[in-house]
Amino acid sequence: MNYNPDVLNCIANLSNDEVFTPPELANKVLVLLPQELFRSPDTTFLDPFTKSGVFLREIVKRLDRGLQDKIPDRQQRIDHILHRQVFGIAITELTSLLARRSVYCSKYANSQFCISKFDTESGNIIYKNIKHTWENGKCKYCGASQAVYDRGSEAEQYAYMFIHTDNPNKFFPNMKFDVIVGNPPYQLSDGGNAASAMPLYHLFVEQAKKLNPKCLCMIIPSRWYTGGRGLDDFRATMLSDNHISHIVDYADSSECFPGVNIAGGVCYFLWEKENTGLCDICNVNRGESIHMTRSLAEYPVFVRSNYSINIIRKIRSINNLTLSSEVYPSNPFGFRTYVKGKEKAFSGSVKLITSEGIGYVERTSIEKSTDAIDTYNVILTRAMSGGNKPGSDGKYQVVPSTIRVMKPNEICAETYICIGHYDKEKLAHNLKSYLTTLFARFLMLQAMSSIMINRDAFQFVPLQDFSHPWTDEMLYKKYGLTPEEIAFIESMIRPME
Repeated sequence: MNYNPDVLNCIANLSNDEVFTPPELANKVLVLLPQELFRSPDTTFLDPFTKSGVFLREIVKRLDRGLQDKIPDRQQRIDHILHRQVFGIAITELTSLLARRSVYCSKYANSQFCISKFDTESGNIIYKNIKHTWENGKCKYCGASQAVYDRGSEAEQYAYMFIHTDNPNKFFPNMKFDVIVGNPPYQLSDGGNAASAMPLYHLFVEQAKKLNPKCLCMIIPSRWYTGGRGLDDFRATMLSDNHISHIVDYADSSECFPGVNIAGGVCYFLWEKENTGLCDICNVNRGESIHMTRSLAEYPVFVRSNYSINIIRKIRSINNLTLSSEVYPSNPFGFRTYVKGKEKAFSGSVKLITSEGIGYVERTSIEKSTDAIDTYNVILTRAMSGGNKPGSDGKYQVVPSTIRVMKPNEICAETYICIGHYDKEKLAHNLKSYLTTLFARFLMLQAMSSIMINRDAFQFVPLQDFSHPWTDEMLYKKYGLTPEEIAFIESMIRPME
């Protein structure tokens, strides 16, 4: 058997830095669109952040088949599709060449090798080197740091054309696009490590809506469901948007992008101007799909799992008070991670628990949560051990690397989440036992889309009477969970060692 690999499939697996779209995934996204769009010679398509050109290429294939009856001559049909229906904006000069090679069979649209001759090198797949617009040390359009990205013209600026303008209509001024589709850049480094990179994908979604298309379909990280730096407004807008008709969700990003690990998974969605109803949510796990039609606005965050939301609804019908009311704000005592304190205790000192050990600080230097200094609290590390993706067994850990009871005259640095404020040590130990149950950690998972644990992670975890310890069996019975619901929880969460 001859092996004839698709070069765009090979490119999609090159690295984690640029997440290229495999052709198989591009076609799954295109299937969401109303298919009659591919049978009309008037439908216009735009990929405003094309990389390999895979979306445009697959759109051309579908239009080529769909317009056979309306434009029988193959060359006339291809000319019509490429000149009047399919458009792209590249993210770099290199990807503009790659996209044209994929769509036109030539990196220059006016070349003799182009399958449909244009008057310009770009054709309808354009690229222009754009500079950031600096205001007070930040780019006014994307928020890039001037200290990091104000550099020579020989270096990549990452000033993407589509979002660095107040008027996205200017790129193709005489066009009205029916469909906007693609896989935008996800984030931009702010000079720190990858965890501190700022998201960009929401800016592309918001800019695309300004073009007022009939349909908008994008692949984006799923972190917007519950968290994400600077994404609160975007999440609120998305959850209240009745035009979103479909979300296809992958908790494990490698099912979309083989070999690529995106914390919290990825999703693609269809926004339709004519849709004003509920949304079809499709969970994909190990090739199996589960669908449910529901409102996106049921909770302040989006519960991705269709099976989980029924469990949450059942629990909330019995107990609507949550553990988030017992959680202190981030950095509860005001000590940053780099504060170590003195090595030995001294008169008037308080023990400071840090990620590197124990130090001692003046009690009078504590300005936040002073009422908690002399109480018992449970602390757990803000970063979730093992990441936020299922293991080879399909289960999540949802385990902080440290969970302990903090005694009076002890405080912690911002490395930790602090919960409790109890006068009796027994109450804190019973809270700790509760946090180790599969039940509690399963509910935490429903409000988390990254490795970071914060107060919002406990918004579905019901508050309990901590005068006694809790076990999973006691909790299952209290909330009347069925054997099937119990089996689902235990299939999702790995027991703590």
